[in-house]
Amino acid sequence: MSLRTTADKNNRVTLIDKISKLKEERNAVILVHNYQPGEIQDIGDFIGDSLGLSRIAAQTDADVIVFCGVLFMAETASILCPNKTVLLPDINAGCPMADMATAERLRQKKSEMPNASVVCYVNSTAEVKAESDVCCTSANAVEVIASLDAEEILFVPDQHLGHYASTQTNKNIVLWPGFCPSHMLIQPDHIIQLKQQHPQAKVIVHPECRHNIIALTDETLSTSGMCRYAQKSDAREIVVGTEIGIIHRLKKENPGKTFIPAYKGTICPDMKLTTLEKVARALETLSPEIKVPEDIRLRAKASVDKMLAVSK
Repeated sequence: MSLRTTADKNNRVTLIDKISKLKEERNAVILVHNYQPGEIQDIGDFIGDSLGLSRIAAQTDADVIVFCGVLFMAETASILCPNKTVLLPDINAGCPMADMATAERLRQKKSEMPNASVVCYVNSTAEVKAESDVCCTSANAVEVIASLDAEEILFVPDQHLGHYASTQTNKNIVLWPGFCPSHMLIQPDHIIQLKQQHPQAKVIVHPECRHNIIALTDETLSTSGMCRYAQKSDAREIVVGTEIGIIHRLKKENPGKTFIPAYKGTICPDMKLTTLEKVARALETLSPEIKVPEDIRLRAKASVDKMLAVSK
């Protein structure tokens, strides 16, 4: 082992010890999204998808929430936990797809579709949630849409999740032209080639993938759904079509199985901004803090609450 490798390892151990002590002092909980770097997942109190983590946060007695994810996730935690201090280790960790829908543009579109119900994917800003009728996740989009009386649905911001939901319902769904740049990197040739190389493998993908990718796979699942599938499936090899950070968790929870990324370049740069140093600094300084203004929070929370009432 080189001197540099030893120094790096010692530095990680020191940082992890520091984080552990600060967490206890601050009465903090560390929430980590499935796409985060492996070393961040390893220090998390809870690992999961964005909404599931925020629901956990609301149920804990922690005073401080360190959300290792991106901005809209920390905002959702603030929406559900107004009396807690919510920290995002890197303030620059955003979401390109969430930024593709703004409250102003959504208000304009709503005026053009007065009879439509607005279903908002949780991967959106607090302001967009506040302008929506109900939120949804990748796991419950179909269930949420089916629960609505309206026959016309405006789905924001992810056109691919919206398209997938449209194949499962008879509603008229108008799609916002948003997308996840990372999931767009997965091409049909990637799936076809891997199926040829691993004929016994099952192929699972996230519904943020394009419909021509979904058509080639065995299951279309949210990140939490992928984790459940991996544990229950008899398959020894599973091709995984989503951000590659989840592979760390899948391998850790299923040591006897092989997980193959559909495309190794499916990386969200924003998700990789979180580091041990930044987590320690956030706990030490109690910043950057994410606080949704109360007027926006209350309207956004109404959209989230309607979803929770549908999908317990």
